[in-house]
Amino acid sequence: MRIIFLGLALVTLNSCGAGVRGEMGKACMASGRSAANSALCSCVQKTANGTLTNRDQKLASTFFEDPQKAQDIRQSDSSAHEAFWTRYRKFTGQAERSCR
Repeated sequence: MRIIFLGLALVTLNSCGAGVRGEMGKACMASGRSAANSALCSCVQKTANGTLTNRDQKLASTFFEDPQKAQDIRQSDSSAHEAFWTRYRKFTGQAERSCR
């Protein structure tokens, strides 16, 4: 009986988003922002999976801890940074629409 109860508890916690996964989701949860919760951060991760490469996600996840880095990349003259920023803006727009 205890094993069944424990199994049901774990399934329930997983379905509630207790285990946020992925670079962006984890960074979102660790950001310390008052709005950060498992539902929002899971949505952010899902959106990132659909719009950003793994490499893009790794870079973008650093913005949660260091917002100045985002500003530096946005203002960079590097063509790679410009291409990344285009993809990142697509991600942020979609996340704003999807994760309300």
